[in-house]
Amino acid sequence: MPSVTRDQVLRFRVHAQQLDRSGSHPDAAALDVGVQDTGPDGAAWALAIRGTAVDPDALFRAWTFRGAPHAYRRSEAAQVAAATAPWSDTDAAKRVFDASKPLTAAGIPVTEALDRIAGEMRDIVRSPTVKGELSTRLTERLDPPYLRWCRPCNATHAYEQPFRLAALRAGLELEPGTSPPVLRRLPRWRGPAKQVPAHLDPVRAVLRLLGPSTPKHVAGYLDAPVKEVAGRWPEDTAPVDVDGTAAEVLADDLDGLTGADASTTRLLGPFDLFLQGRDRDLVVPDEAARKDLWRTLGRPGGVLAGHEVVGSWRPRASGARLRIALTLWHDRDRPAGLDDEAERLAAHRGVRFAGYV
Repeated sequence: MPSVTRDQVLRFRVHAQQLDRSGSHPDAAALDVGVQDTGPDGAAWALAIRGTAVDPDALFRAWTFRGAPHAYRRSEAAQVAAATAPWSDTDAAKRVFDASKPLTAAGIPVTEALDRIAGEMRDIVRSPTVKGELSTRLTERLDPPYLRWCRPCNATHAYEQPFRLAALRAGLELEPGTSPPVLRRLPRWRGPAKQVPAHLDPVRAVLRLLGPSTPKHVAGYLDAPVKEVAGRWPEDTAPVDVDGTAAEVLADDLDGLTGADASTTRLLGPFDLFLQGRDRDLVVPDEAARKDLWRTLGRPGGVLAGHEVVGSWRPRASGARLRIALTLWHDRDRPAGLDDEAERLAAHRGVRFAGYV
């Protein structure tokens, strides 16, 4: 079994996720697994720091893995719907969390419940519809096992995760830049595809972009049961030893684990793919740094220098100015190129960079 170091793994991920490329490119590998679109510096910024200049109309957004909004290629909407759908009732029950209990008690398979919700959502959304309005109208059509009392809303409505996971099943996309979210029909929708192309297979995509990995870590990313992921594990993988821990990588990517480092400096968004792997102790070994970066509420972004995450950052916007609150761990100096990235972020937001806090 080949041995690889932590440094080699992180260098591989930087390259696989195209964080080290320069110039302007029409596509990004990260779109194979979806680019999370959470916060003001979501998918658009994640694509920008990967040198991706894609027509916004060529993308669509939908709630998929972990119920989070992700951007995908519009031309692959039907294939993405199939690729991101639960594999079984067991998988669906895991992904919808506590919503599975009343459904199971009522003898309703969770995948059947998702189909029922999707059918109702499709019928309701004839024109762009705000999430709250859709939820209210959907609740009127659903039976008690589909509904819950929501204390924050002081109302009864459909469980959140089934609502989110059924939307793409219904052929609905999220209008970009809307808050609260607005849902609309995907043009020319004919339902999920019958087959999933290899590059969109979620297990392969996570292995390719966040490898080497294990079924447990991939399952954590997808919110799927470990057993289901293990049963869909690709046959063309190679075992590797990562500093004493057994993992696997796609065989075609084995040689890429010996790649050279890049002099990359990037301001990663809080939910950037590079920060989404479930082996956080490998990405950031220091416990205090991990607590700073992966907070439950108010998560900051990460400062990437080469292949290392060396600190966290937060935007501080005021009018036409953007300042950055910067925390560099272990008293590190600011990485070379950080000012350029800050200027880039400000230009991306249409404001002027005004220094650090």
